[in-house]
Amino acid sequence: MGFFDLFKRKDMSSEIKEYLNKGAVILDVRTLDEWNEGHTKGAKHVVLTVIPLEIEKIKAWKKPIIAVCRSGARSGQATQFLKQHGVDVINGGPWQNVDQHVVK
Repeated sequence: MGFFDLFKRKDMSSEIKEYLNKGAVILDVRTLDEWNEGHTKGAKHVVLTVIPLEIEKIKAWKKPIIAVCRSGARSGQATQFLKQHGVDVINGGPWQNVDQHVVK
């Protein structure tokens, strides 16, 4: 995956729904200030910069992951890192993309 692949826009709706149906954890990698502005109910919050320190905790969830952020760039970076460490993960892009598919 190249740098510009992080910014590709494609409809992730079917993959997001598939992962949610598999019981995926929504992993929000935005800053605390961004998280406090709004987030998906039930999502887990781990800031992108500390994901390498939290990798064992994330793996211990033993669930697929949907990474989200504000635009999809940071969640793309998180997705790439987590995949390299054997985690079943997709980049959900902006958190609102995933939030609209979550049953409330």
